[in-house]
Amino acid sequence: MPPRPFATLALTLAALSGTGLAQASDDYIVLASTTSTEASGLFDAIIPRFTSATGIEVRVVAVGTGQAFEIARRGDADALLVHDTAGEETFIAEGYGTERADVMVNDFVLIGPAGDPAGVGEAESIGEALARIAEVEAPFASRGDDSGTHRAEQRLWEATGIEPGGAWYRELGSGMGPTLNTAAAMDAYVMSDRATWVAFENRQDLTLLFEGDEALFNPYGSLLIDPERHPHLKHDLAGQWHHWLLSEEGQRAIADFTVNGQPLFFPNARAD
Repeated sequence: MPPRPFATLALTLAALSGTGLAQASDDYIVLASTTSTEASGLFDAIIPRFTSATGIEVRVVAVGTGQAFEIARRGDADALLVHDTAGEETFIAEGYGTERADVMVNDFVLIGPAGDPAGVGEAESIGEALARIAEVEAPFASRGDDSGTHRAEQRLWEATGIEPGGAWYRELGSGMGPTLNTAAAMDAYVMSDRATWVAFENRQDLTLLFEGDEALFNPYGSLLIDPERHPHLKHDLAGQWHHWLLSEEGQRAIADFTVNGQPLFFPNARAD
């Protein structure tokens, strides 16, 4: 019998934190973050620059944002980098974190079959685009995994006054890459963060159909975890990671990251 997802995650966390394993050094942190930052290649680009500057290794647990919050609440990660501002503010308000900061931003895009049976490419807003999909009951693939992308999608449906459901609306419970693969196989519409879409290769008949609405703005935040709640964590090292991300060097590393010449994340667009 294959291991259950939560059992697999527990084993991954144990391996990353060094439980039961001899460690050459304690100069590392465990970072709970999103699948988009990992799958896009961002961490492969910026973490080596941080490690070179500080000597601190970053071991990433890439999951949906909702699951990343739970990992941090349990004290199983030293740092948190996610994309759900409302959830981040709740995390702080509940006493799990002491500080959050906007690190970077990208946006969500609406993907669908090139034939565009719902005509979303002609919509003037993301709300109109979603309403067109619901009206004709065109297949729509939702992550359905409590990720930052899924939470954003749910807020957009709610804003339209539409409660999606029925055979046309498929909640998959999967990450962004697998959801895009399913959408490609189904010729379905799907909402994706731009970074994962640009890095995604198995597009088949899928194409980008709608973008640019301010409601698709997608900020990413870094959070520091409360040392009084979880004193065993590496708060000093996590603080160095947090402040490096906000530093000129960290922001430049984010800006320098591109895929096929296209920047995928824009540093700290909401800074004063």
